[in-house]
Amino acid sequence: MVFKRLLGSLGVGGPTVDTTLDPGAARPGGTLSGRVHLVGGTTDHDVEHVALELVARVETEHGEHGGDGEGVVVFDRHTVGGAFRLAAGEETSIPFTVTLPWETPATELYGQQLGVVLGVRTELAVAGARDSGDLDPLAVAPLPAQEAVLEALGGLGFGFRSADLEYGRIGGTGQQLPFYQEIELSPPPHYAHQVDEIELTFLAVPGALEVVLEADKRGGPFTDGPDGHGGHDALSRFTVPHEGPAGPQDWNALVDGWVRELVEHRASYGSHAVYGHDSGVGAAVMAGAAGIAGGMVAAEVVDEVGDFFEGDSDDGED
Repeated sequence: MVFKRLLGSLGVGGPTVDTTLDPGAARPGGTLSGRVHLVGGTTDHDVEHVALELVARVETEHGEHGGDGEGVVVFDRHTVGGAFRLAAGEETSIPFTVTLPWETPATELYGQQLGVVLGVRTELAVAGARDSGDLDPLAVAPLPAQEAVLEALGGLGFGFRSADLEYGRIGGTGQQLPFYQEIELSPPPHYAHQVDEIELTFLAVPGALEVVLEADKRGGPFTDGPDGHGGHDALSRFTVPHEGPAGPQDWNALVDGWVRELVEHRASYGSHAVYGHDSGVGAAVMAGAAGIAGGMVAAEVVDEVGDFFEGDSDDGED
């Protein structure tokens, strides 16, 4: 699907921007391409730069008594056009190809929406003024290894409940973005007496996929909060190469082993238990991922959600 949005808030007679993303869903760590179309205003303008920001709608906690809310996080930024003069009425187009962060969350699975909202915001800077009003939906499909884990969980009888983005960090992982995707799964009957639900998070790097599983969530989130305290239930971490487990073991057997270990560990040691394994990849792969976020902006949550693709309207209008 091609998304288009027109902006003109740089003033009457100012230039307008229409950004088009190439069809198809992108992948974490893959490329996003398209074109930024510019039309000059009634007079000549000096364009300082054209930039793209990747934004996400995230769930936030406003404090002990403030309850939960939503905010918008800018989690990556790319300058796709430098300084140039845009003549009155001139039309020009800037092609772009940018690389998505490996931890970019999935918004869909086999074309079905997961309820996660991402966008590409185009910023046009002209004579000291910046317009960031052009916002286009960003579709991201999971990596093949992520699909395989989800398929295995489905084959084991787990059901999809919901998915969202949580602002914060999961302690003890190689997480780079300021938020993480949480996929909530209902257990099959033979696990229902042991856990209320399983929560799944993927943290990808160029060479591997870190899979974080949590059993139950009765006591609160498993992220490190302002007080530095972690979660309340059994948490496990497993690492696999993108191509999957080596040898004859298949994904179903591998994931079934993860779940069994998680549930058994929780039953044996109770809550607050955290452990992890590397499945075919050394820990150094994850440790070496620290440098991939060097080009990311220092993200913070801003209260500007408004109707950020609220309702998924057909025409994409704000």
